[in-house]
Amino acid sequence: MRINKYISKFSVQVCLLTMGLLFITSCEKDLEEVPIDFISASNAFESPADVETGLIGLYSLARDWYSARDAKEMFVYVALGTDEAYFGEDPAGGTMSNWDTAITPVSSLPTEYWTMAFDLVYQANTVIYGIENLSWSDDAQRARFLAEAKFFRAFSYRILVTMYGDVPLVTEPITSPKTDFVRAPKEQIYDLMEEDLIYGSENLPIRGAEPAPGRVTQGAALHMLSDVYLAQGKNQAAVDAATKVINDYGYALMTQRFGNQPNIFGSENAYFDLFTLNNHNLSSNTEGIWIIQNDPDVIGGGRYSGERSFGPAYYRMGNTPDGKKAFRGEEYLGSFTGYSDTLGRPVAWTRPTTYVAYDIWKGDWDDDRNSEANIKRHFYFDNPESIYDGQEIDFSLYNGERTSPLKDTTQYIFPYFMKVATPLDHYTDLARSGGGTNHKDLYAMRLAETYLIRAEAYLKLNQPGNAAADINMVRNRSHATPVDAGDVTLDFILDERARELYTEEWRMLTLMRMGNLVERVRQYNDNPQNPGLSIQDHQNIFPIPQSEIDLNTGAVLEQNPGYSN
Repeated sequence: MRINKYISKFSVQVCLLTMGLLFITSCEKDLEEVPIDFISASNAFESPADVETGLIGLYSLARDWYSARDAKEMFVYVALGTDEAYFGEDPAGGTMSNWDTAITPVSSLPTEYWTMAFDLVYQANTVIYGIENLSWSDDAQRARFLAEAKFFRAFSYRILVTMYGDVPLVTEPITSPKTDFVRAPKEQIYDLMEEDLIYGSENLPIRGAEPAPGRVTQGAALHMLSDVYLAQGKNQAAVDAATKVINDYGYALMTQRFGNQPNIFGSENAYFDLFTLNNHNLSSNTEGIWIIQNDPDVIGGGRYSGERSFGPAYYRMGNTPDGKKAFRGEEYLGSFTGYSDTLGRPVAWTRPTTYVAYDIWKGDWDDDRNSEANIKRHFYFDNPESIYDGQEIDFSLYNGERTSPLKDTTQYIFPYFMKVATPLDHYTDLARSGGGTNHKDLYAMRLAETYLIRAEAYLKLNQPGNAAADINMVRNRSHATPVDAGDVTLDFILDERARELYTEEWRMLTLMRMGNLVERVRQYNDNPQNPGLSIQDHQNIFPIPQSEIDLNTGAVLEQNPGYSN
């Protein structure tokens, strides 16, 4: 085995491919580690086994977009700084508390996302080159491997074209310094993505035939293709692609409890079970389309810092009204930790806006997705030494004597979407109830979203009845009131996406694709220190990193309108 790990260290301009040891938990077989001095596109792949190891590298890079440990940045495109969330730990100066200063040509986020995405493009191109220049005895294997590599190239370009608009089109390995990139029209990027995903829809395995959990399938390619079509206004094509996912591969929404069925809060339901540890990859789970693997028992297994990001830092709130510690917590090695193993150790990076926490549930509060098991809204003092032990936390009990009333509601106590947590299941850092991380798998694609993509396409085709039918498939699972065709709007679909997909959906990309990021941030982001987050009219897309422009000395890499360094 020649390649076991990719190490990505380059930008779009200076791209000397260097590779080392690579593995990912979605591959079930052990990978032999053979030290090597240098690998290039021409000598990296000498056998199908080498190609598969290279593919696993692509999965590893893709997983970083979902479960990079302790990375505040990953929660920006998920929710932070959109209409859905603000930085609760520090609303005044935390990540994405001010768009006008956080998103500039010289700030870190646009550069980091650009580099991560192009790294995966380059690596995918290298694997594609290796596949195309290797002699194969098994044409079906060749086609499947090629489809996987092309899937990840499309995955990366979807990020790039949505966040930056026109970007360089790179389809071959880059093995020496290159400083003359130009931005290709996004229509050309979409053409490549369509080609790659159509190839995937024809040559990837079908659901249930993938070689290991987490490997992509035809359904995953078609799900992404439907979004790509929607971004271009090809609404009928989006409907057709989504319909294949919904009808042809055995996917179905989970409507009954299944798999591991904990009973912790007393209001668990099928929606709760979708996000329960060890339920994601079950064959009985017909809703998952592509699942990111975070197996703690495999070397290199991932971790997910969702608890750290999305949960309130309840343990920081101090004392009860009668002066006792508010949370005693779990007993560990003979002493109490101050942390609840049910709640973990959150830090409140991603505090839901009023829109997400309350407004979208008004009029239908009994929606299963709003049950206490799914959104914990009630917190209780935990200290037998206090007369308040077991009582619900109510800051009015302090008679206005709290020293940090802002932190009380932005950092210490707020609705906690439990889909990110693993109550009573923490493997590491037991003295801190997991330390903010867990090892649950994550949905990159789930059938409920496919229905909502198709609903949006139907609405844009002026078929509100079909749109309502798709939305109601999702709502019926949670016993929510069906929506009438006349009430379906794009805003309603975004509300439904928030109800169903908060913490999962890449909300920033959805709003950028729809062209309404700026208006919705201004309308719904109620950061108490900076309502609307000072987002500017031109910030529906990110700037091209200034470092990329400066290094590209052989051609002009134009900046997006409205940005200057």
